[in-house]
Amino acid sequence: MKPQIVIFDVNETLTDMEPMRGRFEEVGLSGEQMGTWFASVLRDGFALTAAGGFAEFGRIAADVLKEMGAGDEAVSHVLKGFTELRVHPDVPEGMRLLRESGLRLFTMTNGAAAMTEGILRREGLFDLVEATLDVSGPRAWKPARAAYEYAAAQAGVRPDQAVLVAVHPWDIDGAQRAGLSGAWLERRGTPYPSVMSAPCLSAPDLVSLARRITA
Repeated sequence: MKPQIVIFDVNETLTDMEPMRGRFEEVGLSGEQMGTWFASVLRDGFALTAAGGFAEFGRIAADVLKEMGAGDEAVSHVLKGFTELRVHPDVPEGMRLLRESGLRLFTMTNGAAAMTEGILRREGLFDLVEATLDVSGPRAWKPARAAYEYAAAQAGVRPDQAVLVAVHPWDIDGAQRAGLSGAWLERRGTPYPSVMSAPCLSAPDLVSLARRITA
């Protein structure tokens, strides 16, 4: 069954986070620490959700930076980098192909919807998206079932009428366990984990993935 809506993950799926490494270096940290920092933010967000708690991305991100030795000014400088992120080169064409096919587009991030909106407006893509959503609504980080059910409900569709596009296997697996289809964006060229439910679709870039979704 062809989906009615496409829900995009944002960080690393739509946005290129590599420039954040420069922010780390500018405050005296190593650019290599960016990956560890981002993984730690996700870890703590996931852990809070699993335990029945919740905190927003920005708060956790700041705490992890402080654990790395960053002061308040350094934390602000690093996090400001999110406001200057660009989308990957394949994103505009891929999103337009999906929208032109009649699909409704949404974003759902563990970060902040306002940040997503700013990025999409700057890239001239905001008009393609019906709504920018984040986990403050369900107060549960993806990959919790509640996050995906919330996104589908906001769009007014059943989970099985939605497809999630993400670069993260844990996001694909979580969406599929919640009843959505998963479309894996293979940006990294690494194998998909065998312990997670296999994606319904996969492709190395969003243009190719969009063509598969609309086929």
